[in-house]
Amino acid sequence: MFKFLEESQKKIVIDALSVHNFKNGDWVIKQGEDGDLLYIVDDGTLECYRQMKKDEEPKYLRNYDPGDSFGELALLYNAPRAASIKAVTDCTLFGLDRETFNAIVKDAEVKRREKFEDVLSKIELLSTMDPYERTKLGDVVKVEKYSKGDFVIKEGEEGDIFYMIEEGHAVATKTLQGKSEPEVVYEYKPGDYFGELSLLNGDTRQANIIA
Repeated sequence: MFKFLEESQKKIVIDALSVHNFKNGDWVIKQGEDGDLLYIVDDGTLECYRQMKKDEEPKYLRNYDPGDSFGELALLYNAPRAASIKAVTDCTLFGLDRETFNAIVKDAEVKRREKFEDVLSKIELLSTMDPYERTKLGDVVKVEKYSKGDFVIKEGEEGDIFYMIEEGHAVATKTLQGKSEPEVVYEYKPGDYFGELSLLNGDTRQANIIA
């Protein structure tokens, strides 16, 4: 979230950070409440829970560890807290106030999220995810660039990454039965995705994908 800021902007953010200490078992934020701080974990571990429906128990989603941040959704969209965060050890957090966040970080972060959410919303595999889940998935998406002719994945290799095409095109090639050379079996365009089978089934890569 902060890595694209200029050095002068990073200094303003650092100067604006406040320190907050929580004990094991403390709720740092609660779903549905108003929020005016983004938190960055300096020390300790926290757990994130979200109540999907009113009559259901909150569902555990993930841990937050040093270097992670949370609470930005309330600041980005002026919305209530979308989940609850509980300290499971004694924790030290840095807090960034709404005014500084809006002045320095918000515009760039909104544009980044909108770009990823637009791509994610077009993927059929992710169609059952709600906007919050897509937003959190977008948080861990990383941009990788490939030149024409580069292999993104190679047939037969182990795979642990799922790819989505933002810009450009790629082709899938595969060595078909009775053939000695790989042949083009599919063409990918922006909004398409590949590599999910290795994640879902633990299979090795079933084809080459070339930019």
